[in-house]
Parts: sequence; structure tokens; C-alpha cells
Amino acid sequence: MTNNYYGIYNMVGKNIKKIRLKNRLTQEEFCEQIGVSISYLAKIEAPNCEKKFSLELLFIVSHTFNVDIKELFTFDN
Repeated sequence: MTNNYYGIYNMVGKNIKKIRLKNRLTQEEFCEQIGVSISYLAKIEAPNCEKKFSLELLFIVSHTFNVDIKELFTFDN
């Protein structure tokens, strides 16, 4: 994957963190609900961390927290 896409991953990761905080969940609680490890979630939420995650994970987050998947791709300026 080229470096050009990491900005999108970072913005989606930021939105995942917003969902977690909106639901007042710790990383551990959030991870239990979506079935990932804390270290994996920490990488997703970390700014400027080069990570990849699947579309499946986005569907799980969207479904579990009743959020339209489009919200994960809505970026604040």
C-alpha cells in the first residue's frame, strides 16, 4: 500500500475513537464488543500510525454501535 492512503486510515481511526468515546467505553470495553485486541485498537486510534484494517471491522463497528458506515468516512476539516 502506498503512503497516500494512510491519511484516510488515520481519519477513519479518529472516527472510530470518537464512537468509542461517545459511548463512554474504555478501549478494553470497546474491544470486547467488536472482537479485537487492545493493542490493535490502540494502533487504529493512534495518530500517524501506519496501520491497515479491514472493511469487515468497519461493518462490525457500524453494526455494533448502530452508526451508518458513512459516518466513519466523514472527515472534519
